[in-house]
Amino acid sequence: MAKKLSVVGAGLMGAGIAQVAAQAGWQVTLRDLDEAATKRGLDGIRSSLEKFASKGAISAEDAEAAVGRITATTELEAAAEADIVIEAVYEKLEIKQEVFRALDRICKPEAVLGTNTSAIPITQIASVTQRPEQVVGTHFFSPVPMMKLCELVRGHRTSDETLAAAKEFAEEIGKTCIVVNRDIAGFVTTRLIAALVVEAVKLVESGVVSPEDLDVACKLGFGHKMGPLATTDLTGVDILMHAAKNIYTDTGDPKFFPPELLQRMVTAGELGRKSGKGFYEY
Repeated sequence: MAKKLSVVGAGLMGAGIAQVAAQAGWQVTLRDLDEAATKRGLDGIRSSLEKFASKGAISAEDAEAAVGRITATTELEAAAEADIVIEAVYEKLEIKQEVFRALDRICKPEAVLGTNTSAIPITQIASVTQRPEQVVGTHFFSPVPMMKLCELVRGHRTSDETLAAAKEFAEEIGKTCIVVNRDIAGFVTTRLIAALVVEAVKLVESGVVSPEDLDVACKLGFGHKMGPLATTDLTGVDILMHAAKNIYTDTGDPKFFPPELLQRMVTAGELGRKSGKGFYEY
């Protein structure tokens, strides 16, 4: 019998997780608030798989089979039979806690409850459930079908068994895992990139350097494949801003406070690749 995954959130991240799991043979439910959102998620998955098939990375038959393993829904109750649930909703504590309260009621007792948060401490999310030992951070990276890393994060009460199950799942769908043993805000990867991006934006904001030259400096000087501002555009200017703000709120450390330029860009809708303009134009 195929293992069952439920992904809550059909945005770019949720759809990506659903895609790679379906390709690995999992039966997947992809849930969002309305049919328009789930349709966008499925359309994105089909488009991604078609690109892989056109390049010969997978067969057209395998692409079609993967889509066939995904069921789109607007009902959270579809997670009731899932072995693993991955939440990938908006990066705001109150929204995630609302989802986890419901999942705690709906899901079977042995289910692993994963959160794809990039910065919010797992313990805060797990605190609203009656099973905090079964909640674990499963931080995937966008675009999920291309990015190999999965950051697994222990909450204060995450059990060894839950961590092991999450690791087995992530590796089965083709990811390489790192384990974060204490769920400080931002964990490892987001904490590092947020600090770098905040300082990079300050340098651009004050006229010290252009975005292009700053990214060149990081690529040629540090061996980065992509500069921090191009990375911000790819990830989403709003996502990076909210992540930095979450870390600042939790730590009070001023190096994570989002610069004015970053905040103005988000207000103006300059969110990076997804909006056509960020630090660069697309």
